[in-house]
Amino acid sequence: MIPSNKSDRSIASYVPAWIGFFVKTPRWYNFSPVRRDDLLDLNDVLQHPGRELAVDIATELPEMEDLDLVAPVEGFIEAVSTGNALLLTGEFKARVVLECSRCDRPLEMDIEFVLDEQFGVVGIPSSMSHQDFAKVEADPDEPIKFFEENNLMVEALIQQTLLLNLPIHPQCDEDAIAECDRLFAEGATRIIDNENSELGKLKQLLGDSTE
Repeated sequence: MIPSNKSDRSIASYVPAWIGFFVKTPRWYNFSPVRRDDLLDLNDVLQHPGRELAVDIATELPEMEDLDLVAPVEGFIEAVSTGNALLLTGEFKARVVLECSRCDRPLEMDIEFVLDEQFGVVGIPSSMSHQDFAKVEADPDEPIKFFEENNLMVEALIQQTLLLNLPIHPQCDEDAIAECDRLFAEGATRIIDNENSELGKLKQLLGDSTE
């Protein structure tokens, strides 16, 4: 269950991405401060293993065009570094509009999901060495980018996690099941094996071979 009140957290909202990079950071670190609302500065956590950061999050995910949100996604993120790994955990809730997989009617659904991610860290934290600093290790094979330097791209991570937690076959609830059954019986259902599906391609090949 997602806590309704996180007022006891160390930080109550987003931290501007430029705060913290000027604290105990090597002077030779070439960084141009970026002021973006979707970036969360985790540099202080990375330079001090064991130090925790907790923030409350509320976002409308403006870049998410394929899914309709009834209300902003709300929850929290907690971050801590072990020295060689950055651990991110959190809990979120969202109310989204999906289509019933049987009758295609729009339906609102509450989605609750947990965030549990781990990212590699390279370098020696600046709190332990004046000659180096820790940074999130970029994964060249990762299809989606979640970091800019030591700034977490919060909305990108939440969006990806939300998509992974959507139901595969959403269906109408019990109050609307009778109407859903009627429409389904009339054939008003989504065609799963469309022309782009593997089954559709197979049918097309079989059709061509019989001509």
